[in-house]
Amino acid sequence: MDPKYNRLKYACYTTNITMSVVGNLPPILFLTFRSLYGISYSLLGFLVLLNFFTQLIIDLIFSFFSHRFNIEKTVKVTPLLALTGLLIYALWPLIFPTAVYAGLVTGTIVFSAAAGLSEVLISPVIAAVPARDPDREMSKLHSVYAWGVVAVAVFSTLFLQVFGAENWPWLPLLFLLIPLSSALLFAGAEIPQIKTPERTAGALSLLKNPGIWLSVAAIFLGGASECTMAQWCSGYLEQALNIPKVWGDLCGVALFSVMLGLGRSLYAKYGKNPVRILLWGSAGATVCYLTAALARLPVVALAACALTGLCVSMLWPGNLIVASERFPQGGVFIYALMAAGGDLGASIGPQLTGIITDAAIASEKAAGLAERLDLSAEQLGMKAGILAGALFPLLALPVLLRIRKRSEKESPRR
Repeated sequence: MDPKYNRLKYACYTTNITMSVVGNLPPILFLTFRSLYGISYSLLGFLVLLNFFTQLIIDLIFSFFSHRFNIEKTVKVTPLLALTGLLIYALWPLIFPTAVYAGLVTGTIVFSAAAGLSEVLISPVIAAVPARDPDREMSKLHSVYAWGVVAVAVFSTLFLQVFGAENWPWLPLLFLLIPLSSALLFAGAEIPQIKTPERTAGALSLLKNPGIWLSVAAIFLGGASECTMAQWCSGYLEQALNIPKVWGDLCGVALFSVMLGLGRSLYAKYGKNPVRILLWGSAGATVCYLTAALARLPVVALAACALTGLCVSMLWPGNLIVASERFPQGGVFIYALMAAGGDLGASIGPQLTGIITDAAIASEKAAGLAERLDLSAEQLGMKAGILAGALFPLLALPVLLRIRKRSEKESPRR
């Protein structure tokens, strides 16, 4: 990468770390919010839905109207939005203690909008920077996110253990330093020109290509494969395998994210042939989900949960790489559309797992099976939910095979 873009590169990296904060800090704080403020599980779950819905709206706006935005200014505003959202999230409960949930909703909407902008704009910014190997630069960018998740999970868990749950507002205030550093780096950075369709009709014409929809389906299944385990592994280890919550967070979320970061870092250094990596990753993730759900030994299930992170590590950035290479004329539109597909998978996957878990817990037939297997109804329900998660990487295999076949047909023409 051209050295003159180093400042921009670090600005993009810190922005991706901010995404790991706004995406993973709230779930870590949910039990704290419930114990301190009596917020119900359904209202806490709504915050997750609100997060993904806000990002999805941003994705869709940029899918069709990116040509109406000043991309350079929007990129530079993104960390300021995240900073504002975290500030509201932390200070509102202190200023308005009788309306805590309203502050959590407001803060979530603001920093989720920043996360949506980051998803849509940071990848094409990196892709637009001249580099010897753009694929590896893209993987490096996404590996930073994964390592950020590790840092957020470990730091937040230890902070709450040492300083107590009642001091939770200090966490988002401390994390403000990350988007602040992004804003300062962007302020003096040169941003290369990024392609956008000249008008909405240009974006709509691209949608007539069935290959784009194959890529959207692939990242939908990849996002579901990644986020289902990312959001459920801690609860699964705690409820189904009787591992204490603190260790569920550290061995679940953090270890999964270590493997996620390791896979992306390895691709950034050695990677090539992204479609083949996607196929192997999907096959490996299917095996890991099945092993995590069916293994009776906790250590085997824990290892499977962690190794899922390695297998799914490229399912999001790898699909971005493939789509951007196949449809270079789409520019920001392609990244926005792919982000929308990934976010949809990231919201539907974990929710479907939760629905199946609840259904299994409530089923009388499942209760009988749980008794025969010497499990509680909740343990069996959690196992059924994780088992259902295997469907996402399994379904990704035929989609990816179709993409590979189409790519092989198209390559001689290029």
